[in-house]
Amino acid sequence: MEMFICVLFFLAIFYLWWRWRAQDGQKIQDLSHKYVFITGCDSGFGNLAARTFDEKGFRVLASCLTEAGALDLKEATSEQLQTVLLDVTNPDNVRKVAEWIKAEVGSAGLWGLINNAGIMGPSAPTDWLTIEHFRAPIEVNLIGLINVTLHLLPLVKMARGRLVNISSTGGRLAVWGGGYCPSKFGVEGFNDSLRRDMKAFGVKVSCIEPGLFKTGLSNRKKIIQERETIWKQLPPAIRKQYGEGYIQKDAAKKEKLTQIFQNTDLSLAVKCMEHALTSIHPHSRYTAGWDAKVLWIPLSNMPTAIQDFILLRNKTELADPTAG
Repeated sequence: MEMFICVLFFLAIFYLWWRWRAQDGQKIQDLSHKYVFITGCDSGFGNLAARTFDEKGFRVLASCLTEAGALDLKEATSEQLQTVLLDVTNPDNVRKVAEWIKAEVGSAGLWGLINNAGIMGPSAPTDWLTIEHFRAPIEVNLIGLINVTLHLLPLVKMARGRLVNISSTGGRLAVWGGGYCPSKFGVEGFNDSLRRDMKAFGVKVSCIEPGLFKTGLSNRKKIIQERETIWKQLPPAIRKQYGEGYIQKDAAKKEKLTQIFQNTDLSLAVKCMEHALTSIHPHSRYTAGWDAKVLWIPLSNMPTAIQDFILLRNKTELADPTAG
């Protein structure tokens, strides 16, 4: 009897798994009449997403921060893809781009909005930083994302479409100081409230949480240069606490982790975007990158004491915390 119950249990689990897989694979049809707007297409995830969705037949509207980025993207894609210059921190620019998109999509509405534009900003110990160091990434990654969404929300509701917000594992687990992680925690909160608000309108909202990828945001040389610039402006007491050579020691530790965990295949994140746009049953959250799946997301769900124990083991030791 016990064996029979065990068999029934495993059959039920298998059936539920099979049904979930079947639903997960159901796709929408006729992409050629669906408009998708993607921010931050100069490079990285946004650039690859624009090229990928253009190849698949979407009517891609891609925003770039620079003219050079827009020109390079146009040269690599079909005539159907359109580019527009957008600084998400400029309210007037956002308003004008929203008006342009409204004229382009017409009565079809906007099927997909992918909020991808983002910056890292300086990452350093919190007591090295000023409020301005926090302001830039929060303005781009969070306030800019919210403003773009608010301007385009009526068009997405018209199409009963999809909203895809690019967050980060840094929005689940703050592993370094600076404005990046707070901005991504904000994206997570905005995404959750937006998902619930839009459910009644038939709009599906998804959040993508990439791990560590080799993009412009993870440029170690730039990160070290930013820290060195900040270091030179620190009060003598703080420099004594951390000690000369702290930046180099910390960089060496981080480089070892980067070599272990960094993902180089950007398509892992773009495939998540594609599923969120084309699946009849998109996920609320996607995790991109093996490091995110096996380390950062599981760790984010663990007790704080365990998180601190693991993350503090990677901290560089201070020269003299009592110096002052």
